Amino acid sequence: MIHNLAGALEKEFGAHALAIARTVSQLTDVQNNVGKPSGFEIIQPIAERIRLSTDVDYIVIIDMNRIRYSHPSESKLGTVFEGGDEIEAFSQHEYISKAHGVLGYSIRAFAPIMNEEGTKQVGVITVGLLAPKWYNLLGEYQFDILISLFSGLAIGLGGSILVANHLKRQTFNLEPFEIARLLEERSGIIQAMDIGILATDESGNVSFINRLARQYTHFFGQKITRKTLFKGTWLAEDTLQQHEVYRPLLLFEQMYLVRTFPIRIMEQNAGYLIMLTDRKEANMLAEELTGIKILVDSLRAQQHEYMNRLHSIAGLIQLERNDDALSLIIDEITVEEEIIQSLHDKIHDYSIQGLLLGKFSRAKELGVELTIDEDSNLIDFKSGFSSGDIVTIIGNLLDNAMEACFECVHKDVHLTIIGNNHHLFIEVQDSGKGIDGMPQRIFDYGFSTKQKEGHGIGLALVKQLVESNNGVIQVESTVDIGTIITIEVGVTGEQ
Repeated sequence: MIHNLAGALEKEFGAHALAIARTVSQLTDVQNNVGKPSGFEIIQPIAERIRLSTDVDYIVIIDMNRIRYSHPSESKLGTVFEGGDEIEAFSQHEYISKAHGVLGYSIRAFAPIMNEEGTKQVGVITVGLLAPKWYNLLGEYQFDILISLFSGLAIGLGGSILVANHLKRQTFNLEPFEIARLLEERSGIIQAMDIGILATDESGNVSFINRLARQYTHFFGQKITRKTLFKGTWLAEDTLQQHEVYRPLLLFEQMYLVRTFPIRIMEQNAGYLIMLTDRKEANMLAEELTGIKILVDSLRAQQHEYMNRLHSIAGLIQLERNDDALSLIIDEITVEEEIIQSLHDKIHDYSIQGLLLGKFSRAKELGVELTIDEDSNLIDFKSGFSSGDIVTIIGNLLDNAMEACFECVHKDVHLTIIGNNHHLFIEVQDSGKGIDGMPQRIFDYGFSTKQKEGHGIGLALVKQLVESNNGVIQVESTVDIGTIITIEVGVTGEQ
């Protein structure tokens, strides 16, 4: 404001000074006495009278030799003018300049002085007004400036509050650092998930893709569309269905299970969320979680055992050793019936009976002596457990116990299971190699001592099932002697 005001005043001062210079240059007394030795005696009074009446700071008249004939300070009369910006005025030009003079920075108007006939230039007149100082202007216009400042401040504050409230509503009342942290957390969570996730906008451009989705789609660039990424598949269709879709997808000779969800914002379609799961891994995980894998392994071992028996019987018949074949059949039937009858008497659930029967076959296949304690008796399930839960617990414990005996001379596994609707007690004891270090770590998710491929979730799932029912798991293990795992849920003898 001060800068603009000073510029406007300087322009006004210059026009005022130039008008006065033109007027004085037309005075006959000035025209006739410039350049004469005693001309200042006539010119000085005229110039001073005009200066005082027009409220300018100085009027200086010089001849063609730059000798002063008027000046506010009489001591300067007869001296040489040394402004430096008067040269053009000696060529009959009139103009305005700003320069530093004897009295400081000033706005000066230059006009040529011609003789009375107007045919010859006889001198130059300079009319000057001191340029206004910024602090003088500040003091003079401080009230207007304060009004402007406070008005601007009030408008700025009001606008800032309105903008801030609007931004707060748009960002759900989150601060910028909270938004940044939330974005980082959400991105980290999605990147860590064990399924491929990608999102597209309404135009089909991929707006987000996590690490696993990049791996599945073999895409590691920056910008791509859904049609290009899934070219030749049903995901590349122009429009996906406006509801959840669950379909398989063959991509790079690998089968995936794909779920698509429409993304809607303010009732408008904003794109799609696509989730990809490796079907092989999904099936393996489902088998682990449901206990199907345990039952299938048990049935496979049982089938293998029966095939061995049939081969033995068939060989004896071919050798015409019918009595031996009959004796073998009777022995096998007797042993099988004893086991089945024992399981039927002790275990009142057919799924668990089938599991244990399969584990007996698996134990024979591995050369392991599997025994069930005579006191075992599973009448009913404690509240919170299902048949599948007990199958998962016993199956995983027996599998790990038998695998622990692989490299041992004596391969013994002993199972005790006692339970009713109030209490559950399971104990598995093996003569295996034992656990070096902290035995409890075998229940950590992902921990596995198996040399073959394994997820390390079997015993972790056992721990989850037990602890979710407020049960306790105890592990006692000695290297090269064996391990005892005890599970107890509920109070013994509770009725």
